[in-house]
Amino acid sequence: MAVGGKRKILVAMSGGVDSSVAAALLKRAGHEVVGCFMRLGSPGETIDELLSDAQVCAATPPSSSKSGTHALTQVKIGHQGCCSITDAADAREVAAQLDVPFYVCNFKKDFGRIIDYFVDEYLDGKTPNPCVRCNDWLKFGKLHDYASQIGADCVASGHYARIGQVNGQPTLLRGVDSTKDQSYVLFGAPVDRLAHMLFPIGELPKSRVRELAHEFGLPVFDKPDSQEICFVPDNDYAGLIERRRPNASRPGDIVNEQGEVMGRHQGQHHFTVGQRRGLDVAIGERVYVIAKHSDTNTVVIGTKARLATHRCLVGESNWLCDPAAEVVGRPLLAKYRYNVTPAMSRVVLKPDGQAGPSGRPGQFEVCFEKPQIAVAPGQALVLFDGDRIMGGGWIATTYAP
Repeated sequence: MAVGGKRKILVAMSGGVDSSVAAALLKRAGHEVVGCFMRLGSPGETIDELLSDAQVCAATPPSSSKSGTHALTQVKIGHQGCCSITDAADAREVAAQLDVPFYVCNFKKDFGRIIDYFVDEYLDGKTPNPCVRCNDWLKFGKLHDYASQIGADCVASGHYARIGQVNGQPTLLRGVDSTKDQSYVLFGAPVDRLAHMLFPIGELPKSRVRELAHEFGLPVFDKPDSQEICFVPDNDYAGLIERRRPNASRPGDIVNEQGEVMGRHQGQHHFTVGQRRGLDVAIGERVYVIAKHSDTNTVVIGTKARLATHRCLVGESNWLCDPAAEVVGRPLLAKYRYNVTPAMSRVVLKPDGQAGPSGRPGQFEVCFEKPQIAVAPGQALVLFDGDRIMGGGWIATTYAP
């Protein structure tokens, strides 16, 4: 863990073992650590009593308050997910044990944008990734802004990733533990913020992180990892969408590629590309969702072979390198879902596309060496050169072999 000198560091503390160990390692290294729990807005009990020795702040700069202190606001925490009342209490307890200041930043309004994105993408027939958007909009945005307001030099988190150096410039690298690597969901980091990001556990395997939590005496050493999307703790995506958009449930047709009606559905938001279960269609062979069309409210089914994609168009790119010099013409690994094995591919830049956040070409085409299964519009696609993350974007269109 190369962090270079003693610094003031804001640590995003979720109440889990990874972020808790990250904070403990930084404190042990002699840094001035400030813990921060991101309040995202699940309804539930108030945590005022739980946070009696913490400040609950509205993520506004000290100068915005006439008294010169952080503005206080009542905060509520839900029972489940990464912003649950249990997680808030765990994060507070770890901060108290480490003897570091602890803040709760109220990002409820901002997090609502992420939930709306998730819902709207599903209703548009796409496959969204809210965890990447949360990192882009909150952890790399609002949280870094808050860190600068309190005079922190860096923001640290418990992600399994690393910051390295290429030609004297910071770059994003995979975590050492390949089974836990989270660099995929971090590709949207602005390149100029890499120098202000720390991943203290990125060099460690998960087993060692657990051991360190026990050695530090942290109360969360045996806490299970969170597996679900934090705002859908019951994994009922359709239920969330229907609660958020009451008019979402519109029955429609399940059709084959020729447009023939093969069945009915109660809302295309119940399905994702690649899904086989729940179709309730019998045609003598296994069929899968191969496309969704929100304009006609239809779900298209076909055989597994029809899920294959040999290239895709990607937009909203974020480059952590110079794509013209370091991407074009080189074989790279492309990862289009968090849990898939990266596929060998080549990239063609589309210079006429809208520029991405990095100011460089915003669209590119990925040509897979071998056809890939269930590549879907709305998914994040990330490019790797060995352990180095070159950049990525969001899949706009896919093409069959």
